[in-house]
Amino acid sequence: MTAHPALLPALMTRVVGAGVLSGLTRLSGGANMESFAFDWGEGEQAGGYVLRRAPSADYMADRPFGHVDEAALVMAAYAAGVRAPEVVGVLEPGDGMGTGYVMRRVMAEVSPAKILADPPPSLLGDLGRELARIHSIPLNSVPAAIPLMDTRAALAELRARFLSYGGDRPAIALAIRWCEDHLPEPAAPVLVHGDYRMGNIMVDADGLAVVLDWELAHRGDAHEDLAFGCMTVWRFGALDKPAFGVGSLDEYFAAYEAAGGVRVDRGRFDFWLVYRTLWWALGCLQMGQAWRSGADPTVERVVIGRRTAEQELDLVRLLEEEAPEGERGRALPAPPGVAPVPTGEPTNAEMVEAVQGWIEASIKPASQGHAKFEAVVAMNALGIVLRDLGAGVRAEDAVLAAALLGGTTTLAEPGLLARLRRAVLDKCAIDSPKYAALAAARAEWRG
Repeated sequence: MTAHPALLPALMTRVVGAGVLSGLTRLSGGANMESFAFDWGEGEQAGGYVLRRAPSADYMADRPFGHVDEAALVMAAYAAGVRAPEVVGVLEPGDGMGTGYVMRRVMAEVSPAKILADPPPSLLGDLGRELARIHSIPLNSVPAAIPLMDTRAALAELRARFLSYGGDRPAIALAIRWCEDHLPEPAAPVLVHGDYRMGNIMVDADGLAVVLDWELAHRGDAHEDLAFGCMTVWRFGALDKPAFGVGSLDEYFAAYEAAGGVRVDRGRFDFWLVYRTLWWALGCLQMGQAWRSGADPTVERVVIGRRTAEQELDLVRLLEEEAPEGERGRALPAPPGVAPVPTGEPTNAEMVEAVQGWIEASIKPASQGHAKFEAVVAMNALGIVLRDLGAGVRAEDAVLAAALLGGTTTLAEPGLLARLRRAVLDKCAIDSPKYAALAAARAEWRG
């Protein structure tokens, strides 16, 4: 916490009343914001709270709305009956703690792995119902700062970002061109949560307990929210259950429509599934740019920057049906060769392996909370470097990417799909070897 913990009691006294602070702990989750759990009060009057705040003022500078409006949005959702957090206070400049807000803590499970290992029977229906409630929030109750998404303009911005990052990743270029060619007509806008997925919900024995992380909310197409939680990456290995890793799309859509959601258009849903996978591929690259620029110097940023490979694999799997049947059955090129075993002085790979082992044996066991999380992230980063050294695998191909982006090359070109499949398999094996879709793609593609 950049602000001294001594400032928190004054904030809580202002927003809740007099009490005693205890149990202040930084939560390990949250890719963007900082979150701290703590107790406030005395005796039977004590309660649990969570402070959500920005890591720096610069971090909020280019966001469409700040924490004051985000808190107002969460309060509007809570008032509308959505299982949103209960906001009890918003940080002010005089608090000396930056921007953010305080919520009552909900005691429930947030880990996707634990939830998906034994989901409550009602969970898929709860997810459909809660999303319908979010989409039913009257737009006149939503803060004016919450933006309206123009899909065509947003797609153009993704293209511009791709080009600014080098424009040399063929799978991303393929997806951009596909989205441009399949852009749907604008839909009647609703409030879109923008990050409705496993990892941003909490679950207890009775089902869905609370919907978290409203920072990406906007007005837009309901199908964007419907698709986002169904992305492969957010199913956390449950590939046979396309709706959140919990169940079938038909069950999910039926629950959503029964609760008052818009009628689901499968073609529109498919567009948003590709679009948001593309969006997250570029989002991962953006994380790397944030580290490179110094805006966010954490190791987590560079590691997430290498998760682009997961999304490229998923994009090829989503779009391969565009290729002729003969191309889908074509054998893959051979993988790159294995590096020779060293015999002389320790190699770069061996030195990285030594540091990784030291963190595993000495640093991680002695760490707690967020520090332990950071140790694991550092080990992951070194694992990527270890696999990458000498592998001879690169994702960049500026010439092919430009041809796909311009539409002069398509998946009808003989051998192209096989090349793309091999490229994304090899890159994902380096960057995310445990990604569940990697094993599935290898089996499907005989790679």
